[in-house]
Amino acid sequence: MPLTFTLDPAVTPDLRDGVLDLWTDVSNAGGSVGFVPPVTRETIRPELVKHLVAMAEGRTRLLVGRDAEGRVAATAFLSRNTHRLMTHWLWLYTVMVHPRYQGQGYGRDLLAAAADAARGLDGIEAIRLTCRGGLGLERFYASCGYKEVGRVPGAIRVAPGDDRDDVVMLLSLD
Repeated sequence: MPLTFTLDPAVTPDLRDGVLDLWTDVSNAGGSVGFVPPVTRETIRPELVKHLVAMAEGRTRLLVGRDAEGRVAATAFLSRNTHRLMTHWLWLYTVMVHPRYQGQGYGRDLLAAAADAARGLDGIEAIRLTCRGGLGLERFYASCGYKEVGRVPGAIRVAPGDDRDDVVMLLSLD
């Protein structure tokens, strides 16, 4: 059953807790979303609060995918670039699909919904995101139309002696 996507949902306690649970579960499953397992909800909460503040200030937008039971199953945050020479593209952050749904096409659905949302914003011509190398993520994003446009070797230190590339991907919306 497909996910139902909503851009800019009302931030309720249920939504906040659903995103927090998703972020925790994705992180603990080894997902590349800013943390290294094991993590708790309390470890992730301050980062979620930063995202929620950016949403309240109008700098960031949230795309949520809910499953048939209404649970938060996927998210992505869209953030406009504020540099005056780069306002024609936006950043896509914290792209997550719950581990129980991975491998079912929901990641592709989430990226397609994010591209549709971005196309609906005035002046946006492209989406940029970064991903952690070494996990095959760049292949996944490439299969969804993104192109690798930059790579910083060893920029992400997952653990002592375990450095990963920071890979920049771009999707043109034309």
